[in-house]
Amino acid sequence: MSDNHRELIQRFVDMINSHDVSTMAEHTAPGHIDHNPIVADGIEANTAFFQQIFDAFPDVKIVVHDLIAEGDRIVGRFEYSGTHQGVFFGIPATGRTLTFQTIDIWRVEDGLLAEHWDQLDVAGMFHQLGADFYAGQGE
Repeated sequence: MSDNHRELIQRFVDMINSHDVSTMAEHTAPGHIDHNPIVADGIEANTAFFQQIFDAFPDVKIVVHDLIAEGDRIVGRFEYSGTHQGVFFGIPATGRTLTFQTIDIWRVEDGLLAEHWDQLDVAGMFHQLGADFYAGQGE
């Protein structure tokens, strides 16, 4: 993997672990496209999304398990963990620890993260917080 791609993802990881959204422009392109339906496009939307995460999980940390890069793509497998201490998608603080993994793919353009796709177990996340995502389904 190119050192530039590794440094780019390290800036993203540092932003999360330091909870400093002011550094968003150091790794995310202004016209950033996000294929996650809960995050709008643009650097401002990404900034607002991560600020909501930091407000809900003030001790959230990210660990990188794998990074693979080829051409203009970076693929990573990450693990997040934090204590639910604020409202998260309408769920009041529970004090519970949330741990989940993501697989993320980015397209890099001009040295910044320009486009993003991800996979994560949303139902499992809500279950850990005591909000059964599928409660009442199939009855």
